[in-house]
Amino acid sequence: MNTFYFIEFLSIFFAILVISAKNPVHSILYLVLTFFTFTIHYILLNAQFLAIVNFIVYMGAILVLFLYTLMLINLNKDSEPVKSSLVKFAAVIGGGCFLITIVASLKALGASQPVVLQNPNLGLVKNLGKVLFSEYLLPFEISSVLLLSAMVGAVLLATKESNKPTA
Repeated sequence: MNTFYFIEFLSIFFAILVISAKNPVHSILYLVLTFFTFTIHYILLNAQFLAIVNFIVYMGAILVLFLYTLMLINLNKDSEPVKSSLVKFAAVIGGGCFLITIVASLKALGASQPVVLQNPNLGLVKNLGKVLFSEYLLPFEISSVLLLSAMVGAVLLATKESNKPTA
């Protein structure tokens, strides 16, 4: 249980660093660490498939997309628009509502019994594969054909025609 609380503390700590970092690249790197702690949470909860999907999709693809987008935009301080007082007032009101929600949820927090997993094979990839290839085989094959046709279409749209007839 101490491992769970330590990873939970790291998740919250890195999430706070994401929103408080001044440099956007540092913020994205803290987001990588936050997602990594989420992956560890999934492993502790015996959800290996979600852990692998979180690791590959979010840490691999989404964050690379964030970094690529960050490199494309211009982050000069000179071009940053001046925020009106109405936006600042709305931010203070939103932050106050968030603080009230956090305080109320901490007051309502009570001691709960630890969750005991009844079926130890619940989050395993082996069981997901059995269900996917027995009960949901037809939708799985249809989606694979749709993804294949979308990939072929994207390749055809991206290639240039080199044999254009001249008139």
